[in-house]
Amino acid sequence: MDGILVIDKPAGPTSHDIVDAVRRVLRQKKVGHTGTLDPAATGALPLVLGSATKIARYLSGGNKEYDATLRLGVTTTTLDSEGEVVETKPVDVTEQQVRAVLGLFVGDIKQIPPMYSAKKMQGKRLYELARQGVEIEREPKDVIVHSIELTELSLPDIMVKVRCSAGTYVRVLAQDVGERLGCGGHLKQLRRIVAGPFSIDDAVTLDVLEAAPENAKAHILPIGRGLRGVPSVSLPVHLGRQVASGQQLMVADLRTLDIPDVGENDLVALWLDDGTLLALTRAGIPTARLASARRDEIALKTERVFAQAPRR
Repeated sequence: MDGILVIDKPAGPTSHDIVDAVRRVLRQKKVGHTGTLDPAATGALPLVLGSATKIARYLSGGNKEYDATLRLGVTTTTLDSEGEVVETKPVDVTEQQVRAVLGLFVGDIKQIPPMYSAKKMQGKRLYELARQGVEIEREPKDVIVHSIELTELSLPDIMVKVRCSAGTYVRVLAQDVGERLGCGGHLKQLRRIVAGPFSIDDAVTLDVLEAAPENAKAHILPIGRGLRGVPSVSLPVHLGRQVASGQQLMVADLRTLDIPDVGENDLVALWLDDGTLLALTRAGIPTARLASARRDEIALKTERVFAQAPRR
């Protein structure tokens, strides 16, 4: 089977555990994920099956949306409810204060990756070092929090909906919000509602798959669904053959085609007229320069070819 299967991950198993379970249930070796969810987290976990594993790395960078519960007044080693309690403080905050502090974390922000995370440093996962009692200095990383909506206030808990860029640590957000409020805090619960072009509405549970593996095809999404939102170009067959044979698309090749507005190095998907995904490319020059560029400049640099163009 080829395509994308979104699992509604339960709390407890790791993302790798889910991959192994799907391999077993569907009796399919080629299964991968497009980005992990913490074991305690639930929600949308997109998996790639068969030939869709070729686009896995292109699916991990989309925006995410989470329903999260932040527990104020308690700081933990892991920044979530799985860790040991480090400190407790009384919680004496108002809704107005909570809203004001949440607003401070909307926009371009910097986060220091937590020690209990899968990020690799010095050749090891940070959580492996943390379990050995080792803490190393981490560089802050740039992330974007598009919005934080306060959905419920039931102190010491704060329920929020977070829309953010890939790579955002909601656990770090919970800790930082608690610090700003003066009482500390950690992430109590996390559920991912949206992962790039996929949502929880696309998801199926492992229980459903295990009960009726023969119905799995009904839940598998086409590979193209994973590239929803990626600028695309429809190619005639002769240009498709050119790309499939390893040649690059030049400015002259694109002058008669409908080209989306892209910037330099943006990802662009190439499709054949029959709807087949042919390749993924990077823009060599922005669309705005196509009209004035030399005809022999590389316009789209091929990164990965997925199909062959038919001979006619």
